Amino acid sequence: MTRLPRSFGALAGLMLLSACLVTPGRFDSSLDIRADGQFTFSYKGEILAADSMKDGVIPPGMGGEDDADGATAGPALLQIAAKQDDFPSGKAGDETDMRAIADALSKEKGFRSVRYLGSRKFAIDYAVSGRLTHAFLFPFNTDAQIILPFVAVELRGDDRVRVKAPGFSNGFDKSQGPAGMAGGNDAAKALDGRFTLTTDAEIVSQNQEDGARTVPAGRQIVWTITPATSDAPAASLRLQR
Repeated sequence: MTRLPRSFGALAGLMLLSACLVTPGRFDSSLDIRADGQFTFSYKGEILAADSMKDGVIPPGMGGEDDADGATAGPALLQIAAKQDDFPSGKAGDETDMRAIADALSKEKGFRSVRYLGSRKFAIDYAVSGRLTHAFLFPFNTDAQIILPFVAVELRGDDRVRVKAPGFSNGFDKSQGPAGMAGGNDAAKALDGRFTLTTDAEIVSQNQEDGARTVPAGRQIVWTITPATSDAPAASLRLQR
């Protein structure tokens, strides 16, 4: 069992105490995967927090536990770990608690800056590097099933890696995602960004119609994300272990 650091509780608390669904706003995100399994991920831009309690949606399994099995790079596998005393007022929906969450996240590794902009909107500058020895997700909460990861990197066998970014589209299951909630249309309209995958590994498949272009670091695929994006960016790579 791996105990999550207290700073994990801040973002988990944002999800639990306000029962919120986090979605991208305006952003620029990149993922670099080397053929030997080294990777770097970054997300710079807005994260929007919808209040599902206010909208009458209660995530299943909200109870959660302080501990979680497994590990991921960065603040990825965000188990529900926060307690009510992590926040000054106990009301995560108010401005004070939103600012407290931003302050706590700013102290966590990977978060180069976090600013609360008001109206449940955060400006995030996040980057992490590591080796793909296990799945990487950003961000994700396994207890609250309505919360989807922006980006997921999964290992498929000994040498295959699958990249998918369900949060960077409006095509996910509406009963489990933002569009299934009141206020979901606002989240969909706010989607505005770019996701770039760069790799020197073999690209087995990808779903960007313009394909990959050659760059000094290898091959690069760029997805432009808008409210009209229905297909989540996806690619499959073959590593050289």
